[in-house]
Amino acid sequence: MEPLGDVTDSGNLDPVGLGFMCGLEIHQQLATGKLHSRMPSKLFDHSIDEVPDDWSRSNRRLRASEGEAGQIDVAARFEQRRNRSFVYVQPPNAGLIELDEAPPLEHDAEAVDVVLTMAAMMEAKPVPALQAMRKTVVDGSNTSGFQRTTLIATDGSVVTPTGEVGVDVICLEEDSARRLDTQSSSSGETVVYTLDRLGMPLVEVATAPDVQTPEHAKETALTLGTLLRDTRRVRRGLGSIRQDLNVSIACGDRVEIKGCQDLDWIPRIISLEMARQLHMYRLANQLRDEAALPPLPPNRDDDEVPVENRVAAAATSRLPLEIHDLSDLFANCESDVVRRSLGEGSVMQGVALAGFAGKLGSMETDSEGAQLPRLGRELASAAKLAGVAGIFHSDELPAYGITEPEVGAVRDSLSLDDSDAFVLCVAPAWQSELALESAIQRARRAYHRIPREVRNVVIRRGQPEDGTTTAMRPLPGGARMYPETDIPVLEITLEHWDGIRENLPLNSEQRRARLHKHDLSDNQVEAILGAELDDVLITAVEGGPCGCPPLPAKAWASTLLENTRAGVAEGTDRSEDEVPWPVLTLAVHAREEDIITREGLIPLARKLWLEGPSFTDTEFDQRLEWFATQAEEAGFTPADTGAVELAVDEAIAESMDMIKERGMSAMGPLMGLVMQKLGGSADGKTVSEILRRKISELDG
Repeated sequence: MEPLGDVTDSGNLDPVGLGFMCGLEIHQQLATGKLHSRMPSKLFDHSIDEVPDDWSRSNRRLRASEGEAGQIDVAARFEQRRNRSFVYVQPPNAGLIELDEAPPLEHDAEAVDVVLTMAAMMEAKPVPALQAMRKTVVDGSNTSGFQRTTLIATDGSVVTPTGEVGVDVICLEEDSARRLDTQSSSSGETVVYTLDRLGMPLVEVATAPDVQTPEHAKETALTLGTLLRDTRRVRRGLGSIRQDLNVSIACGDRVEIKGCQDLDWIPRIISLEMARQLHMYRLANQLRDEAALPPLPPNRDDDEVPVENRVAAAATSRLPLEIHDLSDLFANCESDVVRRSLGEGSVMQGVALAGFAGKLGSMETDSEGAQLPRLGRELASAAKLAGVAGIFHSDELPAYGITEPEVGAVRDSLSLDDSDAFVLCVAPAWQSELALESAIQRARRAYHRIPREVRNVVIRRGQPEDGTTTAMRPLPGGARMYPETDIPVLEITLEHWDGIRENLPLNSEQRRARLHKHDLSDNQVEAILGAELDDVLITAVEGGPCGCPPLPAKAWASTLLENTRAGVAEGTDRSEDEVPWPVLTLAVHAREEDIITREGLIPLARKLWLEGPSFTDTEFDQRLEWFATQAEEAGFTPADTGAVELAVDEAIAESMDMIKERGMSAMGPLMGLVMQKLGGSADGKTVSEILRRKISELDG
């Protein structure tokens, strides 16, 4: 039965009827040191123009190598043909190992335990011995040309509201280097990477294809992300977690979609991929019908190799790789891009696509503004992998400064009839040839199911443009993986595994219930959980750290949610993460016992951190005495209530006209006046309460 559905209405496609299959791969950075170098995991927020001059740079050109089976992976082979070189910037947390000039160290023990903990939380089965593997990568993001990855556990599961989703594998791997810049030239591209992220440990969680619908994919990603964060051992922030989607429908094939960072976009991205696969299936059968070739079965499981080989031979015959130099036809072209490129020594080359007129398509959008699938965009994606800015094709011409006479001249030069199409590319000859070869190969693939490939969500200004994707590279095969011989195998003993299972962290519901026991509001509970500060709150509320008595839960929760820690770090050239929790706990104790004012909490906490006595060795009472002395010297000793009352009465007496005119709106100016009279020594909350009460009495 032929698949049903309207590709212009992707949100209403039927996943069950189309044989939808989907699984997720979650990549989450761990909050530990680097995996194989003992360097700290730290990112430096520098653009290419801000990199310090004293950071070393290294130049490399990478080549694909054979895998364990003696084959070169298809993705690696294509990357090598792109003629790219790489520059590596070496920040302070990158050494000889990151530069691939020294052998890697054994697995970071903390990172291993974190991933084992995650595996236990998913009820997965650990492997008895951890063997690091090399996974070939030649896009330059790894100085060695491979990424190290280690299988940790298999056969787990997570429970979502829609149903259980299996977890096939859990791996521990190195993150890649971060791209800073790409510089193009006539001889190829130079890509600049920084090595701060290279080697940072990642957990990779790959689910079984148990996701039932596009919405269920979002649900599964949220469930997995929450579980990983429940360990409190993962990094937070933009780019710290990445979701890849493996998507197929029966008449299509599996593609891996990268760049799905915003969970709300996941259903839309998947629906649009379903529509793309359905459109390309229908186009393939249209091409086959016109070429008198056997139709493509509605289900890929029914494909027959001899038939597909016959179709491939016919497609190659109909679409030969014959590249023509058409530069002379565009000597007087009105297009600025074409004219400038030809003037710089590039060439305009073209290829014919017999029988493809009207099948490449021009840009149209659906009701939500997403581009509808079209073969011309697929050809452009393939060509861009060669590093060119794009291509021109006949279904969209004349346009872009290319005129009708020039289109006619190309058709005459290529001896085309009305049913034929053509593709043009202006670039240096070697690059144009690679781009057009890629376009021809993708056009030949249009006679078959969609290629198994890695695709990337189209991003504009940090957000998905419309949920559509473009091709990145062929889907890698098993040839890319081979054993890492420089790292010893790590045995996971039964005692080690039992110790992990006996000390699992609380899950989200357990954490929520624990907070509700302390009479916090629902908003406070959710905010504390969202900031992952519940363990910090409970430690202080139950007594401690460093010998401190228990703090009131509401007061401590408010302090945590007001970013007080960031205030303490401000102006110190140190991050808020470096502010010790005991420093903040002691300062809140001093405030709650009326030793310091609310306004004095941050400056005195900062002084204790940077200049004060040890906040771990000194007795609690001595610490409070230190706060009392410092508060008196700095003017942060709270005024007694009587003095506050007197200052409020004076301020009101001086401002009666304003109070009569503005009522409670006079609170702001009066607060400033009262605090001025008290020399800043009063607690702002106390002043506000007394002032509000006295103004209310006047209104009464």
